[in-house]
Amino acid sequence: MLTDAGRAFLEQARAVLSRAASAQLVLSEFGGLKRGALRLVASHTIAGYWLPRCLAAFRALHPPITLELAIANTEQAKQSVLAGTAELGFVEGAVDDPDIVRWPIAYDRLVLVGAAPPPAVDKHWVRSARWIMRERGSGARSTFEEALQKMGVDPETLSITLTLPSNEAVRTAVEAGAGVAVLSSLVVAGAIDSGGLNRYPLTLPERPFFALRHRERYQTRAACALLDFIRKDTP
Repeated sequence: MLTDAGRAFLEQARAVLSRAASAQLVLSEFGGLKRGALRLVASHTIAGYWLPRCLAAFRALHPPITLELAIANTEQAKQSVLAGTAELGFVEGAVDDPDIVRWPIAYDRLVLVGAAPPPAVDKHWVRSARWIMRERGSGARSTFEEALQKMGVDPETLSITLTLPSNEAVRTAVEAGAGVAVLSSLVVAGAIDSGGLNRYPLTLPERPFFALRHRERYQTRAACALLDFIRKDTP
């Protein structure tokens, strides 16, 4: 069992190693964007529909940089940035942590969809509809629940028939007639255009996509370059 002195020594050793790793990273970047890997994490909607085009275009400009993207919900993405397993995160949900810097980087709109013809949507219909939802912790679900509360509807009173772990699973279940859902316009645009889904008359607020980084950790040149590229590339 470690003594207090032993624990203190280990903490000091970890701090020294961390500073050494940061210094090595800084020195390795003096030559510019000539090598390296950039670890990213993004929530499902962003990773599946918005970010890939940005990453492909960035990679074409900087071929030596390897991009590693993990997919998680908003809460999991925050934890990855906190733990240092990802340098940058991209999420659509709310993040409140003093160690995380968050800023809007793009915008999206949620839409209500179903397979049947559009009904008259009011509070009574919302409470009686069969809902298909993403898991708790997803950005789409948290944003929709906030919108419901502003409408005067308690999210806990909804009749949720299915809770599914991905946008594609939710969309497929709605197309099969299992219920209705609120999803990103990016996710359902093709299905609406083809007639597989109908957009229902409920106006939901525009929501931002956020970039995340750790407040204290060194930000690599690759990360800075990617963020700058996205800012210039996003309308």
